[in-house]
Amino acid sequence: MYLVQLLIPIRDNEGVPYGPDVLPAISRSLAERFGGVTAYCRSPAKGEWHNSQKVEHDDVVEIEVMANRLEKAWWETFPEVSLRQKEILIRAHVVERL
Repeated sequence: MYLVQLLIPIRDNEGVPYGPDVLPAISRSLAERFGGVTAYCRSPAKGEWHNSQKVEHDDVVEIEVMANRLEKAWWETFPEVSLRQKEILIRAHVVERL
Protein backbone atom coordinates (compact mmCIF):
# COMPACT_ATOMS: atom_id res chain seq x y z
CA MET A 1 0.00 0.00 0.00
CA TYR A 2 1.14 3.56 -0.68
CA LEU A 3 0.60 6.87 1.05
CA VAL A 4 0.56 9.51 -1.69
CA GLN A 5 1.07 13.09 -0.54
CA LEU A 6 0.49 16.22 -2.59
CA LEU A 7 1.88 19.58 -1.53
CA ILE A 8 -0.54 22.06 -3.06
CA PRO A 9 0.40 25.76 -3.08
CA ILE A 10 -2.35 28.14 -2.02
CA ARG A 11 -1.32 30.71 -4.68
CA ASP A 12 -0.31 30.46 -8.32
CA ASN A 13 3.16 31.36 -9.62
CA GLU A 14 2.14 35.03 -9.82
CA GLY A 15 1.12 35.09 -6.14
CA VAL A 16 -2.63 35.16 -6.86
CA PRO A 17 -4.59 33.07 -4.31
CA TYR A 18 -6.72 30.27 -5.73
CA GLY A 19 -10.48 30.53 -5.43
CA PRO A 20 -12.23 28.84 -2.51
CA ASP A 21 -13.40 25.96 -4.71
CA VAL A 22 -9.97 24.70 -5.87
CA LEU A 23 -8.85 22.64 -2.86
CA PRO A 24 -12.30 21.11 -2.27
CA ALA A 25 -12.42 20.14 -5.98
CA ILE A 26 -9.05 18.40 -5.73
CA SER A 27 -10.14 16.62 -2.53
CA ARG A 28 -13.42 15.46 -4.09
CA SER A 29 -11.64 14.16 -7.17
CA LEU A 30 -9.15 12.19 -5.10
CA ALA A 31 -11.83 10.86 -2.72
CA GLU A 32 -13.85 9.58 -5.67
CA ARG A 33 -10.84 7.81 -7.19
CA PHE A 34 -9.26 6.41 -4.00
CA GLY A 35 -12.22 6.10 -1.64
CA GLY A 36 -11.00 8.72 0.81
CA VAL A 37 -8.73 11.71 1.30
CA THR A 38 -7.14 13.66 4.13
CA ALA A 39 -6.43 17.37 3.67
CA TYR A 40 -4.40 19.41 6.13
CA CYS A 41 -5.82 22.86 5.37
CA ARG A 42 -6.07 24.70 8.67
CA SER A 43 -2.78 26.54 8.38
CA PRO A 44 -0.49 26.41 5.38
CA ALA A 45 3.02 25.03 5.75
CA LYS A 46 5.82 27.40 4.79
CA GLY A 47 8.04 26.10 1.99
CA GLU A 48 11.37 27.50 0.89
CA TRP A 49 13.78 26.31 -1.77
CA HIS A 50 16.79 27.65 -3.59
CA ASN A 51 17.04 27.76 -7.36
CA SER A 52 19.95 29.09 -9.38
CA GLN A 53 18.81 32.71 -9.14
CA LYS A 54 16.99 33.23 -5.86
CA VAL A 55 15.25 31.80 -2.83
CA GLU A 56 11.59 31.02 -3.49
CA HIS A 57 8.75 30.61 -1.02
CA ASP A 58 5.36 28.91 -1.09
CA ASP A 59 2.57 28.36 1.38
CA VAL A 60 1.21 24.86 0.86
CA VAL A 61 -1.44 22.52 2.16
CA GLU A 62 -0.93 18.78 2.22
CA ILE A 63 -3.47 16.40 0.75
CA GLU A 64 -2.96 12.66 1.03
CA VAL A 65 -4.57 9.43 -0.08
CA MET A 66 -3.93 5.72 0.44
CA ALA A 67 -3.56 3.68 -2.75
CA ASN A 68 -3.19 -0.03 -3.33
CA ARG A 69 -1.17 0.55 -6.51
CA LEU A 70 1.10 3.35 -7.53
CA GLU A 71 -0.12 4.52 -10.94
CA LYS A 72 2.70 6.85 -11.97
CA ALA A 73 1.20 7.56 -15.41
CA TRP A 74 -2.05 8.75 -13.82
CA TRP A 75 -0.24 10.97 -11.29
CA GLU A 76 1.79 12.56 -14.10
CA THR A 77 -1.47 13.97 -15.49
CA PHE A 78 -2.65 15.27 -12.10
CA PRO A 79 -3.98 17.75 -11.08
CA GLU A 80 -7.15 17.84 -13.11
CA VAL A 81 -7.67 21.43 -11.97
CA SER A 82 -5.17 23.82 -13.54
CA LEU A 83 -3.10 25.34 -10.76
CA ARG A 84 -0.87 27.49 -12.95
CA GLN A 85 2.27 25.97 -11.40
CA LYS A 86 5.55 24.85 -12.92
CA GLU A 87 5.44 21.75 -10.73
CA ILE A 88 3.37 20.23 -7.94
CA LEU A 89 5.29 18.01 -5.53
CA ILE A 90 3.66 14.59 -5.31
CA ARG A 91 5.46 11.95 -3.29
CA ALA A 92 4.67 8.37 -2.35
CA HIS A 93 5.72 6.22 0.56
CA VAL A 94 5.30 2.48 0.91
CA VAL A 95 3.29 1.85 4.06
CA GLU A 96 2.22 -1.18 6.02
CA ARG A 97 -1.13 -1.01 7.77
CA LEU A 98 -0.94 -2.06 11.41
